[in-house]
Amino acid sequence: MNILGISGFEGSLPFKRAHWPNLDEREYRISQGHDSAAALVVDGIVVAALAEERISRRKHTGDFPRGAIAYCLAEAGLGIQDIDELAHGFDYAPYRTVYQIDPVSRELYRDVYSRDALLKLVARDFPDLPPERVHHVGHHLAHAASAYYTSGWDECLVVVIDGMGEAQSVTVYQARAGRLDRIAQIPAHDSIGVLYSLVTLHLGFDFNADEYKIMGLAPYGDPERFRRFFENAVELGPDGGIRIPLLRVNRTREEREHYATTRAQLGEHLVPARRPDEEITDVHRDVAAALQDCLDRTMLHLCGYFATETGQRRLALAGGVALNCTANGKLLCSGTFDEIYVQPAAGDDGSALGAALYRAAVAGKVPNERFPVPFLGPGYTSTDIDAALALYRDRVQVERFETLAETCAAAARLIAQGRVVAWYRGRMEFGPRALGHRSILADPGHPEMRDRINAMVKMREAFRPFAPAVSIEQVDRWFEVAPNTELPFMIMTVNVREEFQHQLPAITHVNGSARVQTVAARDNREFHELLQAVGKTTGREMVLNTSFNVKGQPIVNTPREAIDTFLGTGIEFLFLENQLVSRRAG
Repeated sequence: MNILGISGFEGSLPFKRAHWPNLDEREYRISQGHDSAAALVVDGIVVAALAEERISRRKHTGDFPRGAIAYCLAEAGLGIQDIDELAHGFDYAPYRTVYQIDPVSRELYRDVYSRDALLKLVARDFPDLPPERVHHVGHHLAHAASAYYTSGWDECLVVVIDGMGEAQSVTVYQARAGRLDRIAQIPAHDSIGVLYSLVTLHLGFDFNADEYKIMGLAPYGDPERFRRFFENAVELGPDGGIRIPLLRVNRTREEREHYATTRAQLGEHLVPARRPDEEITDVHRDVAAALQDCLDRTMLHLCGYFATETGQRRLALAGGVALNCTANGKLLCSGTFDEIYVQPAAGDDGSALGAALYRAAVAGKVPNERFPVPFLGPGYTSTDIDAALALYRDRVQVERFETLAETCAAAARLIAQGRVVAWYRGRMEFGPRALGHRSILADPGHPEMRDRINAMVKMREAFRPFAPAVSIEQVDRWFEVAPNTELPFMIMTVNVREEFQHQLPAITHVNGSARVQTVAARDNREFHELLQAVGKTTGREMVLNTSFNVKGQPIVNTPREAIDTFLGTGIEFLFLENQLVSRRAG
């Protein structure tokens, strides 16, 4: 059975722009349906998945994922007529009556959220797919399926936590024997995800996009300064629930659309709203610290309560808030759970995966095996790479290696010399992290490396840390984890061992933590071989690993994009499979 899952709402941003034409550009992200994607599940097996932004090159796009769908079909050798079901990771039909309360909401439902709106897009781009093959899966159910059916566990607690689904911010499931039974739900007007995003916007960053920047800024601040504010703002109930009076103060349709009253109160009780071009000061750092502390406390409260209620010692997480590595790390270290699994594409792109897996489970076809590193995107042949290189023959020179071992040895030598290299090979990662196929790599032991990479490539805020990728065999040597701890998705922070923090300045954050990616030969063989080669030259099977892109752009997809980005930045060397690319002299 061939099932395509999709996410996103193409009409969401245009609708908001048409009805509120004079907003600050960042305010348009206070809307639903970003990060569209497609995922293909064949007889219960995930064979391809891709965010539309990697095709269209428009970061966080919510456009109907025609390019991602076309890729998935091509990867499997299928046509759209071979698809048994197309499943969208939203289902607004149960809320249709709610959207009839005023003309604007009614129009939003009709033109953006309704089944008819989806069918029009399907008919526009894939007219050969019959409407009866199009299905809808509730947003949080899709997220839950993405976590449970890739966890490899027969039984666990599943917590979905994000800004909002159709009308929810948290949903808790008891997962057992292939079933997902909902046991609790928290409405969107008590959303810790929305509150976190509103404070992100208030501090001068982008709503529903830059929350990870607040996570990086928080360790520089003092949470005590604003702890009382957030303790009052987020009430933790004895039943595991969350209540956020600060989000309930928006009374009118206009206020709710933009959270206007909430944002005014943030300005009154925290700090005036910061413009993106203004300096970040101690007060902004302290707000970020208190907000992160509030999220950590809320996650521990919520997950801890339902762990006790269900007796479950295994937790699977999904939803955009599950991308908060600091909160995940606190959960991991709390002792509440024996094991925690975070689905690597936990944001809305991953709801496409979950929609497909849920419909496959309904059909009885999901093996539920632990997700390997999700190299589910496009890969390119040596012919493709040679064709791209030919376009730049006057600007680059190429050295070819016969084997992976020779390639890794050359890369390891350059990294040990303090060079910054781009590493491009195999199929692209699905999800927000570059995990060794579309990466920029460097030696984490160079004190100036973080600033160098920021200046030459990333053009990003200096307070944001870079992540280490380390072989699973050595993870406990450098970090405070048990031997062979698996953290393959770069989605949790752990502490760098104190005696090594000064030796690893480029990946050690100001609070001594690092967002670790472990690399195993089992499901990331080529990257693991590279780390072993690096270990022979530096004594550490570890590199600084950051995504192969520049600020504001999606991770590179094609070989030509890789060469363009290489030439347009200060990256010193580029490895395209077994070819070493450098700039021609002069």
